[in-house]
Amino acid sequence: MRAILCGANGAMGKLIDQILGEKVVGRVSIDGENNIPKTFAELGDVKGDIIIDFSHHTAIADVLDYAKAHSCAVVVGTTGHTAEEKELIYKASETLPVFYSGNMSLGIAVLCRLAKQAAAAFPDADIEILEVHHNRKVDAPSGTAHMLFNAIRQARPNAVEACGRAGEGKRKPEEIGVASLRMGNVVGVHEVHICTPSQTLTLRHEAGSRKMLADGAVDAAMFLEGKKAGLYTMEELLG
Repeated sequence: MRAILCGANGAMGKLIDQILGEKVVGRVSIDGENNIPKTFAELGDVKGDIIIDFSHHTAIADVLDYAKAHSCAVVVGTTGHTAEEKELIYKASETLPVFYSGNMSLGIAVLCRLAKQAAAAFPDADIEILEVHHNRKVDAPSGTAHMLFNAIRQARPNAVEACGRAGEGKRKPEEIGVASLRMGNVVGVHEVHICTPSQTLTLRHEAGSRKMLADGAVDAAMFLEGKKAGLYTMEELLG
């Protein structure tokens, strides 16, 4: 594997760089620090076969344009993409292998499976999602919270995502509430609460280190080796 890191100066980029070592053949970072190119145009023609992107959602068009021009697979680890940016990712997966996930943790992938199973087992329960992250995270709710909601919606097709609560009005049965907290240096906590009139089931995942995400991204990159064009997620990685 010959990897190009986008977001190489960021916390995640540095961790992935340490894991891959000599397998990293190119680096891009929008801040341009450490003599790293700011854009793929500045990077030039590097002989990579996969791009791992942990930069910013606004960089996705540049990432995908380079990937298509150089026939690179892509691991998209950034979150907060707009609807238009997501469409670019989906379109690129028609011609390239693209791994796209709101969270690269295998533990979160298992949590999504459990949340889907619990939602099916308790079809009339109220379900709420809580996510907690450090005070520097810019997007809310987290991409992982959206992943959890989408997993639950597979068991509840009529579910509606309700991000935050304010004002007056009763909770609607089809709502899946999503609450966000931003504080301190919390790496990431995600909880799913499934509540009936007689019992509450709480599923919880807590990240102890960002290395968990770096390991998952490397697993995703290795998973894409030899894959045909398509959109791949943690569900396929779990098998």
